[in-house]
Amino acid sequence: MKKALVTGGAGGIGSAICRRLAQDGYSVIINYSRSKEKAGALAAEINGQAIGFDISDIKAVSDAFSEIGRIDLLVNNAGISEIDLFHCIPQEKASQIMAVNLTGAMNCARTVLPDMIRNGAGCIINISSMWGQCGASCEVDYSASKAGLIGFTKALAKEVAPSGIRVNCVAPGFIMTEMNSRFSEEDLALIREDIPLGIFGKPEHIADAVSFLASQQAEYITGQTLAVNGGMVI
Repeated sequence: MKKALVTGGAGGIGSAICRRLAQDGYSVIINYSRSKEKAGALAAEINGQAIGFDISDIKAVSDAFSEIGRIDLLVNNAGISEIDLFHCIPQEKASQIMAVNLTGAMNCARTVLPDMIRNGAGCIINISSMWGQCGASCEVDYSASKAGLIGFTKALAKEVAPSGIRVNCVAPGFIMTEMNSRFSEEDLALIREDIPLGIFGKPEHIADAVSFLASQQAEYITGQTLAVNGGMVI
């Protein structure tokens, strides 16, 4: 059985990805930082494994992957955000956003790649954002980190393609998760008006994209960013 690890796997999008990969036949490892109970419940539901470690800490990542062993599919999904004017975001928070969203993904990929290269196969999927494609006012640090993920995807895909490893990216649009529950009904109505399809995304839409990019149907696809946003960013 192939083994997949999903960072931030206990969150809204992460849990949907974990469930879909389990349905696809993967043995799923759910990484979490603070959501131990949610990760444990999800692991029991899908017969997976929950493991907590800080992806921004390269030693913690290395120790965790030594325990986990070979990984066939890495999904870098973990992410944090902060909405405020760029110059009002505390430096500590700005650094944390970059450390988790970009450096954390790079830490995980850097750690898992030696085994993938030795095996001549593997798949890495990074979860970016539509704001990584076009930028968002009052989410500058977040946008920069997610844009970095897209650049990271392109460069790494070129480097590891000769080793039989594919690296792709999914850029979600407005997805109804707990992270977006802070918006009022009025705000949500205004956001919906900006979505050509007129509906909000569901975590399952992102899980479907990940499932496709991880499958044999996508064996000739690497270095690409699949936008799943209802037409909000084209």
